[in-house]
Amino acid sequence: MRVPDSLTVVSNRQPYRHEYDTEAETNGNAETEPDAETGADTAAISVDEPTGGLTAGLDPVLQETSGTWIAWGDGDADFDVTDARDCVGVPPEEECYTLRRIDLSDDAVDAYYRGFSNRVLWPLCHGFAELVEERDDDFEWYRTVNATFADAVAEHASSDSVVWLQDYHFALAPRMIRESIPSSATVAQFWHIPWPSPATFEYCPEGKQVLEGLLGNDLLGFHVERYADAFLDCVRRYLPDAAVDRERRTVHYKGHTTRAVGTPMGVDADSYDQRARTADADRLHALFERYDIPQNVTLGLGVDRLDYTKGIPERLTALERFFEGNPGWRGEFTFVQKATPSRTEIPAYARHGDLVRSEVDRINRRFGTDDWQPIVYTEDILPADDLCALYRHADLLIVSSLCDGMNLVAQEYVAASVDGDGTLLLSDRTGAHERLSENAISINPTAVEEFADRIEDALTLSPQDRARRMDALRKTIFENDIDSWMETQFEWLSRVHDGHWTAPNSQSGTDDAESGANSESDSDSGSHERTSLV
Repeated sequence: MRVPDSLTVVSNRQPYRHEYDTEAETNGNAETEPDAETGADTAAISVDEPTGGLTAGLDPVLQETSGTWIAWGDGDADFDVTDARDCVGVPPEEECYTLRRIDLSDDAVDAYYRGFSNRVLWPLCHGFAELVEERDDDFEWYRTVNATFADAVAEHASSDSVVWLQDYHFALAPRMIRESIPSSATVAQFWHIPWPSPATFEYCPEGKQVLEGLLGNDLLGFHVERYADAFLDCVRRYLPDAAVDRERRTVHYKGHTTRAVGTPMGVDADSYDQRARTADADRLHALFERYDIPQNVTLGLGVDRLDYTKGIPERLTALERFFEGNPGWRGEFTFVQKATPSRTEIPAYARHGDLVRSEVDRINRRFGTDDWQPIVYTEDILPADDLCALYRHADLLIVSSLCDGMNLVAQEYVAASVDGDGTLLLSDRTGAHERLSENAISINPTAVEEFADRIEDALTLSPQDRARRMDALRKTIFENDIDSWMETQFEWLSRVHDGHWTAPNSQSGTDDAESGANSESDSDSGSHERTSLV
């Protein structure tokens, strides 16, 4: 993997978090904070370390490069272990690179994170323009926080730096950074959620400033090429002075060129495979006992944040229709829905959670018996080993997102399906569908009758067909894992940094003008978005 010599990562989430743990004994994962007057150790400080996903993937890269990671410090002991510049060496036991923490007030977090990021950009990019909530001062706080991160980058960047921003929390920062660091440095960003059509983007407050901010990047990455093309379409419509080359996916604006690319993200497949293989029968039996799941039922599974984009109510409706039309499966098939509450301070999320819970209760009252419930619903935090045990045992996993940048749960399930006998039902509105659709069972999450039929199809596949599909899916997931994605990202970053615009030799990054512009997925890039009610 070709990694930049000088790398600065910018993200909302930090790789290490320091928390006070007054009951914990000091051990290998804890530090102590001395009293300011006596110097005595008054409390143990525990350190939460990265456990998966992009954070865990980037951590060893930063260790290798002795780079800098700039993030919001949200742990209660975070700033008691930093120096005068709000920096701390990490990992705690080795201190291979610098973690620069940004201290945000409660007002800043509410407006920047819960406000413009998740009341405006999140619903907008997922096609829910009717849920965009514009509050006073949210955008100004968003601008202020982006400027704070940009200032921190400027303090650490050199003429040879590669600055890599993560996600939609920093739409304004790239141009701020571009204007404050040497022109020879490279600024890039990966946008981990979808990008909307121009018709939907019209509802973005301060949309022109968002586009101008993102065009401060030298490289702007998306999960799939149709998102990159949608971004270019928005630039063309709302920034008429920009020169858009759709074939090369470049934009020239105010003397600067930005390239948009599509590179689908993978998961740490080996890790999920290994955890699933070590999940013993006792662990699974304990889970079934805890949630009153009959031991010999066919098991369906859903694993989602409790987010309105994930299509959980639509999934429940399809399951209800399935049990209506297939009474023979009552008592024989149980669907486990693991939901993780998220952003509950935002009214749209609170309402959504109430809806999901009430629908589960209603369906269970309709079909349930004294010794069987059709839907087992939990919001419990499950350890990774428990989750992998469920992945391995589940006969099918349903991903019914209404819109999803990629969806890593689908890939985690495949990686953990070590027995090769599971089936993936995958929404055609996910980025993952473009990679996995050939061997998954595709679903339209809003077509209830068809969705219910696909559940029946999955449950009645022959063992040979299940094995064939899962074998092909696993090959795809392992060949395109998180390491492969990281390698592609750094190859792109290095080429752009060196002034070479040709694409890396990779399946997930292409410079072929026909690969996205004339594909079927590109032609209907806006077809799944909701009608705006604003």
